[in-house]
Amino acid sequence: MGTATAEQLKRIQSFAEFYPIYLGEHANRTCRRLHFIGSTLSLACLAMLLATGRQQYLLYGLLCGYGFAWIGHFVFEKNRPASFSRPLYSFMGDWVMYKDIWTGKIRF
Repeated sequence: MGTATAEQLKRIQSFAEFYPIYLGEHANRTCRRLHFIGSTLSLACLAMLLATGRQQYLLYGLLCGYGFAWIGHFVFEKNRPASFSRPLYSFMGDWVMYKDIWTGKIRF
């Protein structure tokens, strides 16, 4: 689908309209894999936060999630993460894509 411009992303009215564009921004398999790894590590950090109450796991989770994703975009996908212009939809897209990878709807 290609890279959407910031102006195109701003005109989007719903997540259903955003998600196909989001998937187009994640065409590179390595980028998708890095998102998946970062999301999995973020969930592990959330579990550690809940288990220990140690607040640093919140920071670790954010660093894992965004760090892996941004490396995927800047190094492999060579585009700008949608989280810069549509943070809520991008966050939702991360977790829908994560589920779609787990269920086999999207290739890992």
